[in-house]
Amino acid sequence: MGNIRKIAITACSLMLVFGLAACGSNNNSSSDNKANNSTGDTAANDSSSNTATNNANANASDSKIDTKDFETITYVMLGDKPKNGQLEKVMDKINVIMKDKINAELQLKWVEWADWQTKYNLLLASGEPIDLINIGTDWLDTWGNAQRGAFLPLNDLLEKYAPQTWSEIPPEDWDQSKYKNDIVLIPEDHYTQWVNHGLYYRGDWAKEFGITQPITDFATFGKYLQGIKDNKKDVIPFDSAGAATTFYTGFAASETDNIELPISTGYVNAFYGKSYDDRYTVDSPIFNDQFIDFAKMLKQWGDAGYWREDVLNYKGDTRAELRAGQTGVDAHHTQTFKNLRVQMDKDQPGSELQMFSYSDTRGNLISMPITHGGTSIGAHSKHPERALMAYELIRQDKEVYQLFNYGIQGVQYDIKDGVRVRPAGYDDAKDGFYSDFWGGRVDKFEIPSDQDWSGIGDIYKKYDAIKKPFPYGKFVFDKSAVDPEMTAISQVLGEQMPAILAGKAGDPEKAVAALRDKLKAAGYDKVKDEIQKQLDAFKASEQG
Repeated sequence: MGNIRKIAITACSLMLVFGLAACGSNNNSSSDNKANNSTGDTAANDSSSNTATNNANANASDSKIDTKDFETITYVMLGDKPKNGQLEKVMDKINVIMKDKINAELQLKWVEWADWQTKYNLLLASGEPIDLINIGTDWLDTWGNAQRGAFLPLNDLLEKYAPQTWSEIPPEDWDQSKYKNDIVLIPEDHYTQWVNHGLYYRGDWAKEFGITQPITDFATFGKYLQGIKDNKKDVIPFDSAGAATTFYTGFAASETDNIELPISTGYVNAFYGKSYDDRYTVDSPIFNDQFIDFAKMLKQWGDAGYWREDVLNYKGDTRAELRAGQTGVDAHHTQTFKNLRVQMDKDQPGSELQMFSYSDTRGNLISMPITHGGTSIGAHSKHPERALMAYELIRQDKEVYQLFNYGIQGVQYDIKDGVRVRPAGYDDAKDGFYSDFWGGRVDKFEIPSDQDWSGIGDIYKKYDAIKKPFPYGKFVFDKSAVDPEMTAISQVLGEQMPAILAGKAGDPEKAVAALRDKLKAAGYDKVKDEIQKQLDAFKASEQG
């Protein structure tokens, strides 16, 4: 997912993530950062806001809901906590409303991007009384955590404590939010976004190097990298922060027919569907013969100096370097691109930032699952009822929603002709705000932004013309029979894959063979057989 990044999304899907992952913020350093979608008619939302406010007041005054005791609700976000003081100012305003409507305050807790996967899962396994927490089934191991009992079943709570959200989400989307028979998450199913991943590059430099058509394959992208190496002194072609996991995602989408299964194996996902047409057959990009050729290409790129020699230990901010003209590549998904293009037009005038989406190669594009983003309640929450009421306010109250997503009008943004613009004198370092919320954004309260690139609609149309529907929305893998093997596989991938993707694993054929042997020893075939058994049962249920 991006620089880990999810998905995501989608998300990332992250996404990302994360979009990865995942990953609703203006935090450009996040690995599954997902920029706000620019749909939504603010003028048409007043009645929705009034309805939401009335519902919230009705909740708080309902004699069956006891809110006399003040409660503090925590919400776990993925991302680096803002340090300029604006988050606290926004939360003060939100908490005035929270206190008035549900006699509670909201406190954000942060799982920062450094080693985020480990920290996130350890937090859920710790037994800590988490209230609300961002989730993503395609990049945050949501189903694995559900199987481990990390989330509270919501079946008997939603209709009473989040009634508008309950009625807004259709039954088929609730079905995709269940582990076994329990609803364990609230999906972000009313927010339009694309979190397909790819590589960003400078269009002006590509033209300078003789690349006059949009880049749609890795071979041409290699020519772009070599052009930077040959012509741009003191510029590292791709100053990646650590091994670019995006290359693995890119290989699967652009060089194979594989489509990703919602089964997490840590650093990268080992198990995919064979193709969209053969989606009930388990396969893996790692065991595709072309993966060896891809590893050879990455070794050539590493040897050519397209990234740092010590790339595996480098911790810099690739996106900040791109904006400063110090590198020529970044990686994430379409939602990030639509904002980054505008930023680059200002920071590097004439750069004409472009995106090589991995789906451009062969049209291998699957729509994002509705559970790429969402929110769960921790199994040990002490305030699940009030937590749902707080979530309802974030998702259904227009004032709270726009504070939580955009900040304070007049400080973070103004509105001109129905579009969000930066106020006069705005300084991103001093005034910037983000909450990294991708747990329940809704199109109805979104405000279009002048920070969204005007050409993004054409890209959306291109994707819409080739996309295939996500086929695994109701497939939840039960890994209880192979849990030790799944853990071992994740460890192998985390140990072996980074060096391969960075071209730093020595002879590529030997490195890939060693990876495969270690995966086999860790129980790859046993896990594959178990997934296949469950996919066969899923296919039977889908086909009646």
